Amino acid sequence: MAEYRDIAMQENELEGFVDWKGRPVHKKSHGGTRSTLYVYLMDGFDNIAFLAAAVNLVNYFTLIMHLEIAVAATTLTNFMGTAFLLALLGGFISDSYINRFKTCAIFASLEFVGYLVLTAQASKKSLKPPLCNIFDPKAVCEKVSGGNAIMMYIGLYLVALGNGAVKAALPALGADQFDERDPKERRKISTFFNFFLMSLSIGACIGVTVVVWLMNNKGWDVGFGICVAAVFLGILSLTGGISTYRINALGGSPVTRIAQVFVAALHNRKLKLPENSGDLYQAYDKEAAIHSKLLHTNQFKFLDKAAILTNNLMESDKKYLVSPWRLCSVTQVEEIKILLRMIPVFASTIVMNTCLAQLQTFSVSQGFTMDTSMGKHFHIPPASLSIIPLVIMVIIIPFYDRVFVPLARRFTGHETGITHLQRVGVGLVLSAISMSIAALVEVKRKNVAIHHGMIDNIPLVMSPIPISVFWLGFQYFVFGIADLFTFVGLMEFFYSEAPSGMRSLATAFSWASLALGYFLSSVLVKIVNRATHMTKTHGWLGGNNLNRNHLNLFYWLLAILSMLNFVNYLYWSRWYKYKPKVRGQVVDEASTTRLAEFSTS
Repeated sequence: MAEYRDIAMQENELEGFVDWKGRPVHKKSHGGTRSTLYVYLMDGFDNIAFLAAAVNLVNYFTLIMHLEIAVAATTLTNFMGTAFLLALLGGFISDSYINRFKTCAIFASLEFVGYLVLTAQASKKSLKPPLCNIFDPKAVCEKVSGGNAIMMYIGLYLVALGNGAVKAALPALGADQFDERDPKERRKISTFFNFFLMSLSIGACIGVTVVVWLMNNKGWDVGFGICVAAVFLGILSLTGGISTYRINALGGSPVTRIAQVFVAALHNRKLKLPENSGDLYQAYDKEAAIHSKLLHTNQFKFLDKAAILTNNLMESDKKYLVSPWRLCSVTQVEEIKILLRMIPVFASTIVMNTCLAQLQTFSVSQGFTMDTSMGKHFHIPPASLSIIPLVIMVIIIPFYDRVFVPLARRFTGHETGITHLQRVGVGLVLSAISMSIAALVEVKRKNVAIHHGMIDNIPLVMSPIPISVFWLGFQYFVFGIADLFTFVGLMEFFYSEAPSGMRSLATAFSWASLALGYFLSSVLVKIVNRATHMTKTHGWLGGNNLNRNHLNLFYWLLAILSMLNFVNYLYWSRWYKYKPKVRGQVVDEASTTRLAEFSTS
């Protein structure tokens, strides 16, 4: 009986994964939905802190640190962009050196320290400029500088480093809890990504309401202190599931594997490709357990030369068979092809994230000029308007996953209802509509200000423009639905299409798209201001008076760019070829025969 039990245990083992002690994992005792619950908690707590900062830091920079609106917007977008771009570093590390669980735990601790620094600075008057209303044209406000500025940036970028790495490793860790080779578990990967966004949204709802309110009404030290506590609870939640996780076995540096293919292809550039792709080299050693086998495709055929296995090579230069810089397997070559195919899709989502940056910068600044009252005694912080798309996602995600996907599956035959790329495309169109709505609302806001003679109204000092801040809710609402489609679709696309040994890095591409979107926003603001410097405000977005600026024209520019970008996306989405998959670890017959001949020579 013991022998049969051992055989059953071996058959139940999952290749490519280990537990937290490095031992083999088993389906029945590791992974599954119960393990993702800890991931959801970590995701929610982490975003209580990060999203509160994301939507309200522009106010911290202007009201407390006395930066101009455009400078504050640029500082925020640079911070957010860096955080998202550092996801690439986190993805690389978690795929190569310390696995996804350890990456989350270590870098979340750095994020924790970053919030501690910001809390300390916010709690001491000597570490920030004296109080002053930057919107008063007669006031001369001292900007943050010197050691205080350095302290602020140290805190900010410790948060960016920690949060960026967590964003890369955490979704991949959660998706790893389901076996893509098992049809029943594979469907749950899509459900995981949907509810990962839902947990992010729930955490963000708390952040942009409760934490933002505390920042604005009880003090920034209190608000940042809540961020410290939230990240700490997230770390505790993550470690609570340590004994249940399926943890990725490290497969070596993705950068090294990429370089090996290009070097080998360059070395073999003069060789002729075999007519039969089955004559290309395909590995069938223990490495295949980590890097799942992929079938040959015809795109980027020049890279196939890295897998040419010639008779001369076999007979006279055996050492090249064990040198990955001279000979790579078809699977390794196909991994690089997948990454190359992903690049245009990735690039096509950057403009949408440039639009997202406006909802966290200029839209918040608009809100400060408008009527924020809800009843007689309560005023909603403008930064909390981002709760609108978050609530929409919390409501719609269960409907999308439990109703829309099964219904669409009946018509399309796709496990996810519609393909990942179709889902991304819907979001891109909606983002263009959101920017069009934003432009129309800004025109209405300015007309109300002109009609009531409030064109030079000073926010926070004079009465607000008599137009409800909830007019901004329309653009937030539409963009929330856009985010539901594009963000989750893109993340699931990168995870499912990526090579198994590069999934954290590939998942980080979705965050890197956000990063480049934020950076593009900063660049675009500067370009637009320089190009329109001849206006009275020295640029469409110059100065601190939004009522005299031309923010509406900037929104129209983004709407036009978004539609042009969608046309570009249509081309690349039609060009993209989903990766062919192999069930099990079966090796091509031709490759097996030739390698067998070599091994006996």
